[in-house]
Amino acid sequence: MDIQKEIRAHLGELLAGRSAHIELEKVLREFPVDKINVRLENAPHTAWELVEHLRIAQWDIVEFSCNEAHVSPDFPDGYWNKTEGTAEDWEKSRDQILRDLQSMRELVADEKTDLLAPIPHGDGQTIFREAMLVVDHNAYHLGQLAFLMRILEER
Repeated sequence: MDIQKEIRAHLGELLAGRSAHIELEKVLREFPVDKINVRLENAPHTAWELVEHLRIAQWDIVEFSCNEAHVSPDFPDGYWNKTEGTAEDWEKSRDQILRDLQSMRELVADEKTDLLAPIPHGDGQTIFREAMLVVDHNAYHLGQLAFLMRILEER
């Protein structure tokens, strides 16, 4: 059994986001754009803030995985956009999220990528770890977005 081949297949399925969750792309395309800046009572973030956070964090993970010259944003403030977004902003952010997610899928699928080798410019991280971080982080915030979408559609 080729363990990397097996891991690659499992990661590919998780990065596709169809295993146990609603699809990221579906939520990003179907979210009511006229409500992206609505802050629900006691909710820490608007949908726009969550999408921008997803975009920034995922971009950072993908860039770190592939680019030794990459510099991450300051944590935590560099990962949260507190401005309001427009429909055009939403579309641009959505498209970037989907492009970066595809880049991670391609990196994982590439048989030349050693999923378990430490990333040379990191401090012990592997592509496997970074891909799982994308899966985990996206699933967490996708749940928040789906919840917001459901509530806002009922209003």
